[in-house]
Amino acid sequence: MRWWRFLKYEKPYLLLFLAGFLIVMATFYTDPAIAWQWETFFYALVLVLILLAGFVILRYWRNLQAIRHMHREDAENLSLEAHHYHRILEEMRQEHIRALNEVQAKQNEYYNFIVTWFHEIKTPIAVLRLMQQTEMDRKSLDEEVSRIEHYVDQALYYAKLDSFNQDYEIRNCDLEPLVKNLVKSHSKTFISRKIRIQLDLKSTIVQSDSKWLNYIVNQILTNSLKYTGDDGEVSIATRVTPQEKSLVIRDNGIGIDPKDLPRIFNRGFTGTNGRSHTKSTGMGLYLAQELSNKLGHYITCESEVGQYTEMTVHFPKNHDPYMSTVKPFKEL
Repeated sequence: MRWWRFLKYEKPYLLLFLAGFLIVMATFYTDPAIAWQWETFFYALVLVLILLAGFVILRYWRNLQAIRHMHREDAENLSLEAHHYHRILEEMRQEHIRALNEVQAKQNEYYNFIVTWFHEIKTPIAVLRLMQQTEMDRKSLDEEVSRIEHYVDQALYYAKLDSFNQDYEIRNCDLEPLVKNLVKSHSKTFISRKIRIQLDLKSTIVQSDSKWLNYIVNQILTNSLKYTGDDGEVSIATRVTPQEKSLVIRDNGIGIDPKDLPRIFNRGFTGTNGRSHTKSTGMGLYLAQELSNKLGHYITCESEVGQYTEMTVHFPKNHDPYMSTVKPFKEL
């Protein structure tokens, strides 16, 4: 079976041998100056068949050798087509290795996040258990429950990040009521820590998913409250320019170290503030930026240590968030 398949692929060579032999014989046969001898014809035919058999056997042996050593880098290619396929297979192998490395890296990131998340959520749970044994403070109870809810939401959104395109709906969202509802949900923190809130909001319609956008803005506001001291101030404003609409959240907290500023949106990056002032998973701003990009928005940050931090969510007017879900057309 293998021989027949091999001969099928070698058919052009066989036909070439036959055509060459017939052309030579036809030339001798039609030449009037040469006497045609059938013995000579059959003798030449036998020689050609012996040569052809040797050629076929050699080709078959070289093909077997090429198949056995095809995984070696110095493997010999028997044709231009084989060379091309070998190059394509090598590219596919390298792409497969890169994909495996990406999957492994992502699995490691998930594992590291889950481990960190378990450590983080144990703290409010431990505080709640301690409250059970003492006189329970309603305000402290609400704060710890809110922390647990925040960590659970963070884990939920992180788990949904890869399947984001199956769980979003772009609609017109008004930033004014969205921000006011979030500020209201943090009202106890504002009051207990005497943090002033300045709102410069106008009805600003943007195209986004209200659920995901709510999480993004809430994450930025939570960070502002986390790193703003008592008697501090947080200001929130909407801005509209010919190029974009934006939401600006500014606080007069501890600020961000200049060396940390370019990396605050990196996965798992906690920075100086996350290590020294409060425990952090380093996932909040990463998720906010990733979700923003998937919705067609993006976040920028300006800060000065000890002075302020200003986070801006940009909503470009000329960006269509649906375009990122459409695969580009490739010409064949």
